[in-house]
Amino acid sequence: MNSFKLLVLGVFVLVLSSCSSVRVAADYDKDANFDSYNTFAFFKPGIDKAEINDIDKKRILRAIEAELTAKGFTKSENPNMLVSIFTKTKENVNIYNNNLGYGGWYGWGWQPFYWGTGYNTVSSTTEGTLYIDFIDADRKELVWQGMGSAALVTSNNIERKEERIKEIVKEIIERYPPGSYKN
Repeated sequence: MNSFKLLVLGVFVLVLSSCSSVRVAADYDKDANFDSYNTFAFFKPGIDKAEINDIDKKRILRAIEAELTAKGFTKSENPNMLVSIFTKTKENVNIYNNNLGYGGWYGWGWQPFYWGTGYNTVSSTTEGTLYIDFIDADRKELVWQGMGSAALVTSNNIERKEERIKEIVKEIIERYPPGSYKN
């Protein structure tokens, strides 16, 4: 029985660790001079279109500001880079079918004590994708875009939700400037 508990614990840890991963990608304009960007401001018209509640929007913007400031950027009224965001969410529904029943596990052959039809387990997760756009303020052209997808915290645990947003933003902005991220 102890090995069964250990197996269940191992699966549980694996599932939890897989939920914490953030899938990240970035794309950029190869002709942009990324060394010339050192000030930023948020691009309100783009941010207003993001389909996310205002509280989470503030959390994302605070996290972006903290990450950019840590990279040496300065928030400015006259920026050379504008920052915008947009989001997407999707619901993932998983159905796990267990047809073992109550009779024990005798391999693929005969199961003399098989009673019942097993059970199904249904779970769902919400996956969110955050896009962070860096726009050349003078030319009004997109020069860099980072994207991160991850399972979202949908519970009432505000601290965990805020930490998750910070984690996603950090993972995305680590890819800026192009060529700076080391796997």
